[in-house]
Amino acid sequence: MKRISFTSQIFLALLLAILAGYLLQGNTEFAVRYIRPLGDIFLNLLKFIVVPLVMFSIICGIISMRDTSQIGHIAVRTLLYFAFTTILASCLGLVVSSFLRPLFPVIQMPFDASGIPDLVNVTIMDQLVNMVPRNVIEPLASTTMIQVIVMALLFGFAIAQCGQRAKHVADLIMELNEVVTKILSYIMLLTPIGVFCMLTPVVAVNGPAILGSYAVLVGTDYFCFFLHVLIVYIPCVWLLARMNPIRFLRGMSPAMLFAFSSDSSVATLPVTMQCTERLGVPRDLGNFVLSLGATINMDGVAIYLGVTAVFIANCCGIDLTMSQYFAIALSATIASIGTPGIPGGSLALMVMVFASAGIPVEGVAIAAGVDRVVDMARTTMSVTGDASCAVVVNRFVKSA
Repeated sequence: MKRISFTSQIFLALLLAILAGYLLQGNTEFAVRYIRPLGDIFLNLLKFIVVPLVMFSIICGIISMRDTSQIGHIAVRTLLYFAFTTILASCLGLVVSSFLRPLFPVIQMPFDASGIPDLVNVTIMDQLVNMVPRNVIEPLASTTMIQVIVMALLFGFAIAQCGQRAKHVADLIMELNEVVTKILSYIMLLTPIGVFCMLTPVVAVNGPAILGSYAVLVGTDYFCFFLHVLIVYIPCVWLLARMNPIRFLRGMSPAMLFAFSSDSSVATLPVTMQCTERLGVPRDLGNFVLSLGATINMDGVAIYLGVTAVFIANCCGIDLTMSQYFAIALSATIASIGTPGIPGGSLALMVMVFASAGIPVEGVAIAAGVDRVVDMARTTMSVTGDASCAVVVNRFVKSA
């Protein structure tokens, strides 16, 4: 008997949650008291894994790049391009979702959002000060994710600078990262159950109107993806790589279609390499840039996290402050670099983004229902971004 795919399981859980929630509209107390606690277990598992996941993935990412100085200008230009486009992606998601916020619904959540931190009077300077941890234990215990990120960056750069003297530490962290990623893969197996148990009470309380809310969220994400390709990748290909954008998109179409259907930039990598080689990128250069991009360049995730954070905040009736926007932009940018290469891995990092801005992390369950629908487009966009970097870097290498 053929096993149901993970994507189909999510869609089935979404449909069943809508049906069950509709049937339980006259008995919302049952949905909140007996179904939602099972969803809370799934949510607690995500909270449990997010701190070690972020810590080890960021440190490992820095350690793996410790020899980039030997690679020279190619590595520097590649990393600068990825950083530039990821920052733009994160900001684009926040700006567009802020303008479209009047279209976002206010949903009655089946949990108490009154306990979230009051950040109205927190300034940008306060946010900068609060980024620096006072000790090692407190950020880990309180899930203060921005401080966890700062700690990971400090430890990562220190281990990389120590070189061979810290080889055993680096190897240990690499192994721990593998263990944490494996635990996350176990947790992700529970995603369909978590989606059903967290979404059913929401539908029971709000009724079928939740479907329109999902359409707004997915539409906003897809619009931002299209806009990012149009105003970032196309100009870069045209002005920096001196390549006709139509030729670029036509040449990359096989990889883009494969990415849309596979939901994996890593699985698409061989097809992407073939496409860029046909566009004139040497195989060695393409292999380096595209392999690095499939690991750390996730512009689609940066947009998705920003848009979803604003959407869920609006659903909860939260008016975001500038300091909260700053926290979302920073955490979404860094989180997109450490996105695990497994289905649904971005959900764990969404917990981090929400926690950094004081948004109820229970909202992750709302977004999880359509995560796979959005994943097809954001993977396609990330693959396109990797290819645009390859042709841009190739042009500068030729002219050097």
